[in-house]
This record gives sequence, structure tokens and C-alpha cells, in this order.
Amino acid sequence: MRSQSLFSGGFVLSLVLLFQNAPRAGELVVERTTYHGWTNSIRLSNGEAEAIVVPAIGRVMQFHFIGEEGPFWENRALDGKAPDPKSAEWGNFGGDKTWPAPQAEWPQVAPRAWPPPPAFDSMPVEGKIEGKTVVLLSPVDPFFGIRTRRRIDLNAADPVMTITTTFEKVSGPPRKVGVWVITQFKHPENVLAGAPISAEFPNGYKLQSKNAPRNLQYDAGVLRVERDNKESHKVGSAGGTLFWVGQRVAVRIDSPRVADAEYPDEGASAEIYTNPDPAAYVELEMLGPLQELKPGDKLERTSRYTLLRKSDENQ
Repeated sequence: MRSQSLFSGGFVLSLVLLFQNAPRAGELVVERTTYHGWTNSIRLSNGEAEAIVVPAIGRVMQFHFIGEEGPFWENRALDGKAPDPKSAEWGNFGGDKTWPAPQAEWPQVAPRAWPPPPAFDSMPVEGKIEGKTVVLLSPVDPFFGIRTRRRIDLNAADPVMTITTTFEKVSGPPRKVGVWVITQFKHPENVLAGAPISAEFPNGYKLQSKNAPRNLQYDAGVLRVERDNKESHKVGSAGGTLFWVGQRVAVRIDSPRVADAEYPDEGASAEIYTNPDPAAYVELEMLGPLQELKPGDKLERTSRYTLLRKSDENQ
């Protein structure tokens, strides 16, 4: 076993997490399955961890240690249901997905502020198995003229999943966009973010909601928030690492910030959103640099997800 100190700070933000099993060569299995009523789903497994991909709703729905409850939030009320791109109500299935940033531009392009653009969020995608990799390919969004391609890889030896998200501009006028990856997690003990001081973030973070998140604490470049069951909150930073911390398991997401690049949302490259009851979830969001895309152009970002266990002394 090996331990990993996540952060050190002055207010009980030092967590010691470790993998339960030492890294080992595993047999990577990629196979079709039915998941919560969705046929033609895809399971990736290395014998220790598994990822579940559901092309019918265009999401990676779960990433967890085998035989254990997963950390991703799933809206079980929508099990097996198909998304509706014409609905005025958001079909919030949960899991991991991608949207175009910045959200503030949606009404000028879509032309609606909400729900999200249809091909990014509410249309089935093509799910292909290419060797040991899963590829999700969306339709071309009718408003942005962009299709998304997501490559999902599971490490054969460690509980590590990598998702490479590519925006491919196919048609329409040039659009300045950024890759935005949103992962919904169950109610946490807390959420941590690496939040460095920068020109855009002289205090290390910026509130993106009227009020601050519950028990917000900032120390030594580390931001910590808790979910409030009565009110939603959002906060952004210039970081490239986020942690969801549960009772026994944590998930680390890494998507390094690009230096000297233009970012949406007043310069944010990482954001945390907390949702009130009854949907008890939080969102860990990674944003990439903005780039003007014309037909034929592509924009790519990679996120790395690592499952971690708390050490016995911190259970």
C-alpha cells in the first residue's frame, strides 16, 4: 500500500488517503451491458475498479471500486428513460458530461438559457469500443455546429480513469467556446480545491453565487466547502485539481490549467457547485481555455479521475 498526502493546511485539511491494494497488472475488460434499464451500455473493468458508460444519455454514469457503492450521483428516478431534446425541463440524469463554456453565451446561440444545448446534454450518442477504449460521439449540435467526442480509458493497474473530451466544429459561424466537464457526485463530507493566488484570483477564489458555500474555508492555497441542504452555492478558482471526499472513499480530478490562456467565468478553470435538497449532489467542474472554432477546427481537454481510500487511521 502507498499513502498520498493530498493537501496540508492550518485547519484540518490534511487528509491521508491510500489505495487499498498495491498497483498490480490487471486484465482490462471492456464489454456491453445493460445498466439501470439502458441497453447497449458499456462497462470497463480492471478487476479493482470499473467505469460505466451509457451512450443512450451521453454520460459516464459511474466510476467506483467493484462491489462498492459509487461516488457519482445518479438520478434513479430517470432509470432507463430517454432524453428529450425538446423538453423545457432539464433531464438531470447525473454522472459525468460536457457542455460548452461559457454558459452566459447560450441564450445568444441556442437560443435558450436553459436547458443546455441539446446535442451536448439531451440526445443519445454513438458508443463505440475501440480496443480497450470507449468512444462517445455526439450528433452535431444544431445551434453551436459542434459535435463532441469523448475517449474513456481505464488504467489496467490502478483505479484511474481518463476522459479526453474533444469539440469538433462542423458547421455554422465561428464560435468562441471552451470545453466544460461537469461531474455530479453524491452528498460529500466536503469538497476540496487547489486554489492558487493569481492575478484573476487575488483571494484564491471568487464567489459565483450570492452567498458563500456552507463552512467555506481557505488556507494555504486550499479551498474547502460543504453542501448546504437549503441553498445552492457556487465558487470558482484558478486551480486544476478538485477532490470529492466521502466517508470512506475520495475522488481526485486533475485537469491542469493552461498558463496565460483566456478562461470563461472571470478566469475560472475549476468550479464547485453545491445543490440543495431534495437532489443531494455537488458538481465538480473543470473548464478549459476559450478558443474560437471555425469549421474543421478542434478543441481538446483531458481530465484524470483517481479513486482513493481513506487510511484506516482516518476512517
